[in-house]
Amino acid sequence: MHWAFVEGCPIRDEDGSGIREGARRKLAAALEVEVNQCIAELAAEADDHGRRRVVRSGHHPPRTVVTAAGPVEVRAPRVNNRRIGEATGERKRFSSKVLPPWCRKSPKVSEALPLLYLHGLSSGDDFVPALEQFLGSAAGLSPATVTRVTRQWQDDHAPSQNRELSQTDYVYVWADGVHPKVRLGQARSCVLVLRGVRLDGTKEVIALAEGLRESTESWAGLPRDCRRRGTRDPELVVGDGAMRLWSALAEVLPGARHQRCWVHKARNVTNALPKSAQPGATKAMQEIYHAEDRSHAEMAIEAFARTYGTKWPRAVAKITDDQEELLAFYDFLAEHRIHLRTTNPIESTFSTVKLGTKVTRGAGSPAAALAMVFKLVEPAQARWRAITGAHLVPLVRAGARSKNGVLVEREGAAA
Repeated sequence: MHWAFVEGCPIRDEDGSGIREGARRKLAAALEVEVNQCIAELAAEADDHGRRRVVRSGHHPPRTVVTAAGPVEVRAPRVNNRRIGEATGERKRFSSKVLPPWCRKSPKVSEALPLLYLHGLSSGDDFVPALEQFLGSAAGLSPATVTRVTRQWQDDHAPSQNRELSQTDYVYVWADGVHPKVRLGQARSCVLVLRGVRLDGTKEVIALAEGLRESTESWAGLPRDCRRRGTRDPELVVGDGAMRLWSALAEVLPGARHQRCWVHKARNVTNALPKSAQPGATKAMQEIYHAEDRSHAEMAIEAFARTYGTKWPRAVAKITDDQEELLAFYDFLAEHRIHLRTTNPIESTFSTVKLGTKVTRGAGSPAAALAMVFKLVEPAQARWRAITGAHLVPLVRAGARSKNGVLVEREGAAA
C-alpha cells in the first residue's frame, strides 16, 4: 500500500499507480522547462536565412526510468540543434541534465543498492523481491546487473584510493576504526577511516582501508600511504586513545598534535567505576570538556581527582595520564572546539552502516566490502555540513590559536 498527497491531503494509493503518475508528470514538466529555457537562451542564434538554429522537434521514443516511486514511462522532448562547434566543426547536440540519455534509474535508486547489499542482499535473487517492494518492479535488476553494479563500485573506489593529495590541505583530521559488519579479510578486521577538514571548512573522507584497530602497523600504513600521495601534517588529529594510532602518527605525521576522543575516554572511565558513582563522574567529566577555557578545564580535572582519586585511582589515572592530549582542543579557535573533542564526525557518518547490518552472503572479498562502504559514504559526503567557523580554518593553518576566547598568533608565525 502506498500513500499519495492531493492538495495537501493524504490518500491511499493501493497499487502505487497514483504516485508513479505524479512522478511521471513532475519529470515531464522538468524536462519541458529545461528545453524551453535552452531554446529561449539560444533564440538569437540564426542561420543565413534568419531561421533559428535551435528549435523543438517533437519527442524522443518513450523509455522507462526506475525511480523510488517505481518505474515510470517518459517521453523526453527532442531538440533540433543545428549549431556547429568551432573547435570540432561538428554539429552540437542538446543533452538533458535532468534526464541524460544514458539514465535508466534515478540517483536515489543507485544509493539504495549498496545499502541493501550491506544488509545482506548480495545476489540478484535477494535483490529482486526486496526492490519489488521498494520500487514496484524488478525491471533492470537481474543477477547479471547486480554483479555488474558491484563490480562498478570497486572501479569507482580504486581512483579514490590513489588520488593525488598534494593539492588538498587538511587542517584537522579525525581517525577511527569502524566495524560495519561486512565480510572483510580477517575475523577481527575493521575499516580504518581518515576524515579531514579542508581549508574551505568542508569535510571529506581522506582514505579508507582494511586493518586491525589494535595494530600499529595497520594504522601506520594508512597515513603513510596518504603521505606518499602528498598530504601535509594536519594541525590536529583526533582519535581514540585505545588505538595504536598515536605511535604510528609520531613516525608518519610528526608535526600533528594529538587530541583524545572524549566520548571514548568517558566510556573507559565510567567502566572503571561502580554504577552508583557513574552519574556523578559523567557530570564531572562534562565540566572538564565543557569548560570555558583550558585553565578552568584543568581545575575541573583537579576537582575530579579529589572526588574520585581516593577510592578509584585507576579511573582517575585514565584522565590525568592523558591530560595534555585530552585538553589539546582548547588551544584552537573556540568556533572549532565542538568538532575537535570527539571522533563523532566519523561515528555519526558510519552509524547507518554499523547499525542493523548483517554479514553479506556469498564469497565476498575485502576489496568488495571496502567498495560497498565507499559507495555508502559517497552520497552522504555531499550532504555533510562544513565545520562551524569555516572561514577561520585558513587562520588555523597560518598559526592562529584561541587563548581564553581571544585570537592569538603562534610563536614565530609572524617572524
